[in-house]
Amino acid sequence: MRIRQLCLPDSRPDAEGLQPLRAIDPQLLLVFATLDFFADGQALATLQAAFPDSLLLGCSTAGEISSHGVDDHSTVLTAIHFSHTRVQPAVTPLHDMADSAAAGARLARQLAADDLQMVLVLGQGVAINGSALLQGISSVLGTRLPVVGGLAGDNAAFSRTFTLNEHGSSDHQLVAVGLYGRQLRLGHGSYGGWTTFGPARQVTRCQQNVLYELDGAPALEVYKRYLGEYAADLPGSGLLFPFSMLGENQQDAGVIRTILAVDEATGSLTLAGEVHTGCYLKLMHASTDNLVHGAEQAASAARLAQPVDGDSLALLVSCVGRKLVMGDRVDEEIEAVADELGSHTVLAGFYSNGEISPFAPGQPCRLHNQTMTITTLAETASTHD
Repeated sequence: MRIRQLCLPDSRPDAEGLQPLRAIDPQLLLVFATLDFFADGQALATLQAAFPDSLLLGCSTAGEISSHGVDDHSTVLTAIHFSHTRVQPAVTPLHDMADSAAAGARLARQLAADDLQMVLVLGQGVAINGSALLQGISSVLGTRLPVVGGLAGDNAAFSRTFTLNEHGSSDHQLVAVGLYGRQLRLGHGSYGGWTTFGPARQVTRCQQNVLYELDGAPALEVYKRYLGEYAADLPGSGLLFPFSMLGENQQDAGVIRTILAVDEATGSLTLAGEVHTGCYLKLMHASTDNLVHGAEQAASAARLAQPVDGDSLALLVSCVGRKLVMGDRVDEEIEAVADELGSHTVLAGFYSNGEISPFAPGQPCRLHNQTMTITTLAETASTHD
């Protein structure tokens, strides 16, 4: 496995500058880019012309992650040449939020095979139910197959996001690649670093990812009461105060939900993933130090122990809410991950509207919010035992 990376300070790649990436004959090119990249059709056309035999996979972001740290309004290109792994694309339109589960199943059916080892999926990040998307994928591929990736960002505007593949870009599609072969090695880590505060509130009315009532009162009214002066900046300020999901016994379920939209007319909150009637929610807040420590824990969990053949890749998908909390110190969580994984591992990823990953290898994949999720990939010279 060989990896080359190029970080462009704007959205305009040029053919000559792409030559170091073309030199490794990549099967897959990851593209994490500013919204400006998608407004300029020529940028994607340049990549399509330069990599006619490569699969392209990417999305718009709330910040681009590379081995150099975090950038805004840039384009990060990561070219990957696999020595022992086959790559297959999948794409499907997402008609609306209610289509999320069916779209996930459509995507998965394009990838199903006995030697499928992992799915990397990117979805538009506004009108989508991420939990239902994963339910649709697992209905076809099962719950033990690693599914990783995230929901596209737009710098916390929650207005319009994009995904792309080798055929073009769209604001209403899901894109994915499947990785196949017995010599692929994977590691996973997912940690937050947020702290709960206030009483637990029971979900008394909801519909999938739309929360209507907490303790019998309109959810938006309850939420605004806690936010105080921050309520005027909803939905963006909701990134600073996500919910921790608790079980019916009020024990921490290890899942965080963030707010995508508010509806003043119905008094509801639209969350990035589903909640369930009868469960409990608690508000959360965070400090930069705690978030950086969470990123360190994620990297430690994702680190590959076995020897690898060639380069290693760490796919980092972190939440835009974490970026807003950390502000100018956001590079610290990427530096913490780099220190933990070592200089031999190339970092690539983005700040997202939702993160997709298992908690750890062998565990079911979940939609996370406000979390640093890391998937490490490498190949070995020998097959699985």
